[in-house]
Amino acid sequence: MPGLASARRDAESARRFFRQALRTLKVTPTEVVTDAAPVYPAVLDDLVPSASHYIERYADNPIETDHGHLKHRLRPMRGLRTDRTAQAIIAGHAFIQNLRRGHYELGMGVPPSSRVAAAFTELTLMI
Repeated sequence: MPGLASARRDAESARRFFRQALRTLKVTPTEVVTDAAPVYPAVLDDLVPSASHYIERYADNPIETDHGHLKHRLRPMRGLRTDRTAQAIIAGHAFIQNLRRGHYELGMGVPPSSRVAAAFTELTLMI
């Protein structure tokens, strides 16, 4: 993002970056994962005091590897040709991932390995 990078991580550039990220996000995060730059704790305490700040090594692995399943599915398709197909595939993938993680009330009360099947059974009964 232009204007958000600086030669060194000072408090003002970190504040600008996190303000822009929070505006884009449109929700208040409960957890923030960063590297161990000493300026981040003070800036995050100021902007998002209720969020937990994690700096452990590999703490962002679930975030970084989340898109691996989507990439694995797209390889046989040789990518996405249009914005419309990209939007449909990515939205569908995100929906299934959120179902598996239990973010919806669909498929609740069953083991996570059966949650997607139970959710689709519930959806067919509603339609």
